[in-house]
Amino acid sequence: QVQLVESGGGLVQPGGSLRLSCAATGRTIRAYAMGWFRQAPGKEREFVAAVSWSGGATRLADSVKGRFTISRTNAKNTVYLQMNSLKPEDTANYYCAAGPVLSGHADEYTYWGQGTQVTVSS
Repeated sequence: QVQLVESGGGLVQPGGSLRLSCAATGRTIRAYAMGWFRQAPGKEREFVAAVSWSGGATRLADSVKGRFTISRTNAKNTVYLQMNSLKPEDTANYYCAAGPVLSGHADEYTYWGQGTQVTVSS
């Protein structure tokens, strides 16, 4: 079993930055691809970013390319999402997930965190 805990969310003005962290406990995430998804009120959960088990490959949603970066530090069992140039439409609850393959599909992830809220507003 893997337990995932997200942190780093909050309120930020448009154009600002946040760095989300996802800390894993219970088992190493070294063997798992890791993903970030988000869900805004009244909307479906959507893919944001994913990174392979080694960190050598990443995938980003078109809506965040050039603004967000995903990375991981296996030694710390932690995954990060650096979010720059934030927009109001980035407002959502952000979830971390672990799964066997690098994917943009939520149903391919096995373990999920509880989420951290990101609000972009002036």
